[in-house]
Amino acid sequence: MKCPYCGHADSSVLDSRDAEDFEITRRRRECSKCGKRFTTYERVEMVNLLVHKKDGKSQQFERNKLEGGIVRACEKRPVTRERIGQLVDEIERELRRKKSTEIASKEIGEIVMRKLKTIDKVAYIRFASVYREFADVEDFEDELHKLLKRK
Repeated sequence: MKCPYCGHADSSVLDSRDAEDFEITRRRRECSKCGKRFTTYERVEMVNLLVHKKDGKSQQFERNKLEGGIVRACEKRPVTRERIGQLVDEIERELRRKKSTEIASKEIGEIVMRKLKTIDKVAYIRFASVYREFADVEDFEDELHKLLKRK
């Protein structure tokens, strides 16, 4: 590991510990040339997920896009940013556990809706209205009736 102070390529690890649900390893290092200490973080490089869109195109999975859609659905709702972050983590973990690295956008949308439904019903309806491309008020009514029947 290259020292951030002097650029020397050799350092020794003084301490290692797992952080953040064992997904990251924190290492405390010391440069063998200048003696200064620094911290590095090591995480497993994740395999890129490929999302197949409704229009037939494919693109790499973007966590920020997923989070943005959920944030918009939860706007002015009693859902904290922390909870949204946890939700995005849960969804990404579920996607990465699948056998295939290629996922239909429809499948992602269904997972998001299933999870939002348990957190906030209004956010769920908002997300569904965009995801399912509601054309009019009747589409909202139909979805509300389905939601109310499940209670």
